Amino acid sequence: MAFLPGRRSAQRAPLALWPPGLAVVLATLVPAWYLLRRSTERGWAPWEAVLRDAAWPLLARSLQLSLVVAAACILVALPAAWLTTRTDLPGRRAWSVLMAAPLAIPSYVMGITVVEFLGPKGMLQGWLEPFGVERLPEIYGLWGAAFTLTATSFPYVYLVLRGALAAASSAEEEASRSLGVAPWPTFFRVVLPGLVPAIAAGLLLVVLYVLSDFGGVSTLNYSTFTRDIFIEYQSSFDRTRAAILACVLVAVAAVILAAEIAVRRRAGGRVSRRSAPPRPVPLGRWRWPAFAFLGLVVLASLALPLGVLGYWLVRGLQVGAHFPAIGEAARHSLLLALSAAGLTVVLALPLAILAARYGGPGAAALEQTAYLTHALPGLVVALSLVFFGIRYAQPLYQTVWMLLFAYLVLFVPNALSALRANLLRLPPRIEEAGTSLGRPPLRVLATVTIPLARPGMAAAAALVFLTVIKELPATLLLSPPGFETLPGLVWGRTSDALYAGAALPALVLVGLALIPLVVLAWRGDPATLKS
Repeated sequence: MAFLPGRRSAQRAPLALWPPGLAVVLATLVPAWYLLRRSTERGWAPWEAVLRDAAWPLLARSLQLSLVVAAACILVALPAAWLTTRTDLPGRRAWSVLMAAPLAIPSYVMGITVVEFLGPKGMLQGWLEPFGVERLPEIYGLWGAAFTLTATSFPYVYLVLRGALAAASSAEEEASRSLGVAPWPTFFRVVLPGLVPAIAAGLLLVVLYVLSDFGGVSTLNYSTFTRDIFIEYQSSFDRTRAAILACVLVAVAAVILAAEIAVRRRAGGRVSRRSAPPRPVPLGRWRWPAFAFLGLVVLASLALPLGVLGYWLVRGLQVGAHFPAIGEAARHSLLLALSAAGLTVVLALPLAILAARYGGPGAAALEQTAYLTHALPGLVVALSLVFFGIRYAQPLYQTVWMLLFAYLVLFVPNALSALRANLLRLPPRIEEAGTSLGRPPLRVLATVTIPLARPGMAAAAALVFLTVIKELPATLLLSPPGFETLPGLVWGRTSDALYAGAALPALVLVGLALIPLVVLAWRGDPATLKS
């Protein structure tokens, strides 16, 4: 999401902001540093072997999946964003919440429900059997993984496009319509060209998400970097190969992230706030097709997983299946998510203030470096911290503190994005007025800037909470022994084909993730939901 850059304060940044900002950035670099060191400790010969035998095929498969998912997300998100922002569609706010809600469904939950419902011997095949359908087509592989990841990632593109449509000036659109041009030609000739930067940014977000996904591709048996890294980690005594594959993935994702930053900067210069909302486009006879389209999206991305989970739960109750005790796991997950949200927001705040309120080359360099951690998938961070903990930080290894450190590395960019967006909306003359009254910079910071940043802090905490509570690979690899979490329960039960036992923790997990998501989506501030 592009934000108005605004004019930054001419005051010098308080020195007290620099040490915590620098410390956070250095902490986020620990996984990348250790992976590079671990992968090169035996020289470059292992690199040559991995690049020759595995890296290029994995890269081709990963990019193929990313492109298919990106194209599908545009086909879903673009009309959905336009319908919920620029038309007279009834219930637009409710539809906006429903379009964002699939972000609460973890990809591994979506994957197992897709297999159960659409698989060759799944629920749909059972319903169609009386009509002579004995076996549905194979769901595993590229197309099953693409469907799964599209259902869980299209909200990223939807929220970016919805924000762009809400922020864009409507003058040209109104002028086109006042000249008698029909709504559809106006959309394709006027609206769509202005959305190109947002579309590009959304596509890059999706590609980055797909490259980092582990649960969905593992469930659908599609071989990508993350799946092979996990297999290599579990099955091999020498994990140099896993570290090399992780380095290659980080390099690819970093290139994509650099492209996202470049597109966001270009888009930022084009955004202008409209003074009044445009007249809604009357849908007329297209209202029912619009309802059908949005309903189909909600059915595939939200009703399908929740319906399958509900079916498993009811069937389990009917046959007396053993359900795991989820109270402790839910408490652990909730405690981790709340702790990670608070810790990450507090540690990201000094860096966000430096970048958004004061600027300068040093602050810009720190901010850009912090955003690079967005290119580190959870599996890569977890793998690197396993190596790092065993070798350099044994007292922290397999403790909650190491897990919280992983969440900090992974989700500082999420918090930084929401905090930065909020701070950029505040005019810098507020701090300048406080300084002109003779208050020292730290007091202005404590009494003016931070209180004004509280809405952004709340949004950032909600966003980090949402992403932490459904995080799988880092939680699996770094949780202390016997420390049950909801993602761990879901993954463990489904790996053992105990689907009834997985239903209850999965539903609780989705319910907890939906709370901050629905609040943010209902408030109508999609910028804070960008991850």
